[in-house]
Amino acid sequence: MELEFWGVRGTFPLTGKPASAFGGNTPCAAVTSSQGDILIVDAGTGIHALGNKLAAEHEAAPLRLSLLLTHFHLDHVQGLPFFGPLFLPNTEISFYSAADPEETRAHLERLMGHPFFPMPFEQTPAKKTFKKAGAQGIMIGAILVSACPLNHPQGSVAYRLEEENSAVVFATDTEPAAGSLDERLAGFAKKASCLVYDAMFTPEEYVAGKQGWGHSTWLDGTKLAKASDSSRLLLSHFNYEHSDRVIRGFERLSQRVFPDSECAREGLRLKLA
Repeated sequence: MELEFWGVRGTFPLTGKPASAFGGNTPCAAVTSSQGDILIVDAGTGIHALGNKLAAEHEAAPLRLSLLLTHFHLDHVQGLPFFGPLFLPNTEISFYSAADPEETRAHLERLMGHPFFPMPFEQTPAKKTFKKAGAQGIMIGAILVSACPLNHPQGSVAYRLEEENSAVVFATDTEPAAGSLDERLAGFAKKASCLVYDAMFTPEEYVAGKQGWGHSTWLDGTKLAKASDSSRLLLSHFNYEHSDRVIRGFERLSQRVFPDSECAREGLRLKLA
């Protein structure tokens, strides 16, 4: 199973030199199974470049994709109208979320509806199906996918993707209760090969007025990685107001607490075992 990041910012994309090291696109990651199944987590602005790569690699060949949406906040879906495979008739895309299938369809139709986008979602050429993700787990090709509810305004879910003895957990929009650990999430992420976790705020920013915003800190990530006995921690969903210099500081501080941690960046590819 291989993991690749295409966007690691939260809330709003960032351009220019302050984002040159980690990238400025909003959340998107791709997981490819040993059998070639392609699962995409979130459709932030990073999905645009991913779509171009997939379209170029497959050209006229059929393309089957699974898109796992953690929730429908704009930074996690704003790249979908510019996702090239959505406009290819030889593409099949299965959309997963914690919502009922028809609700997922309705949200995406609204995203690309009048007067916000010239082509309605339902008229895009790709074949589209809608499915619900849940705690019980479903097989998508060779990968077992399960979901866990998170503490986030209007709701969000974490995803766990497992193949054989490897597992990656995405928990990019969540806030633990003040001063405590999300025990449910720790159990969900148990012995993950890689835990991708929300690092939107510094601990100082959080206590200074960011409580209740539905996001976490690098320190929360290290606590969860330890509690879940995860092998590796990748901090992500960075504040668009935080420069690369600030994020490098997160990385150094987190490694003092949990040595096998680093900050995710666009283009980072990992083989999980």
